[in-house]
Amino acid sequence: MPNENEVDPALFTANLTSLTHSFGDNTRRKIYLYLLEKRGATATEMALHCQVHANVVRHHLERLTEAGYVTFDNVRKTTVGRPAKGYRAVDASLVMDGSMRRDALLVALLEMALERLGPEASESLAHDVGVEYGRTLAESMGPVDSTRSLKTAMTSIAGLLTAHGFAARAEENDSHQSVVSENCPFGSIAQHHPVLCAVDRGLIAGMLDGLGTEPTKVTLTSRARGDDTCRVTA
Repeated sequence: MPNENEVDPALFTANLTSLTHSFGDNTRRKIYLYLLEKRGATATEMALHCQVHANVVRHHLERLTEAGYVTFDNVRKTTVGRPAKGYRAVDASLVMDGSMRRDALLVALLEMALERLGPEASESLAHDVGVEYGRTLAESMGPVDSTRSLKTAMTSIAGLLTAHGFAARAEENDSHQSVVSENCPFGSIAQHHPVLCAVDRGLIAGMLDGLGTEPTKVTLTSRARGDDTCRVTA
């Protein structure tokens, strides 16, 4: 009979990955800790507290809500317009077990799917998923601006990726523009399945396309593949 105090390595890894994905970003941690103290706070209030744009806060709130750490209620406004959302942190004791076991199942499903597809098909799929999701993200950045430069677009993309947990920054090198990511949302899974890094390349390509930037070749380096940095260059 297994010891009830024995740690399941697979579940532990999934739990750690879930926490890293949800709270690996400093602004996201600030938002969650603020909501533990200020139930019903709005995105505007949290933006002032964290000293970031309200849209950045909304992206973090979406991730925390999807993971089950945060929920919201509509708050009646005294002015004309849609009701504001009042956010609050979900009781940790109600979240940790259920959401993390769900993540453990999703991790197992993802890894088996990648193994059965094989490296070539897996990388193609990962890239296509990134492209489609990147285009969707670009829509949240406003209307297409055909005058937007590649440098401006990559700076905007770095900010948006940071809001999604990538801890990204834009860099310029000679005639090329790059986005460097310090945090991988896939965590340790990418180390075992480097094909997932193609999602990053697809994300940048999809966002550039969605922003109306002139088509350009997008290349990738990643630590999971043995490179020094996780960098997407256009």
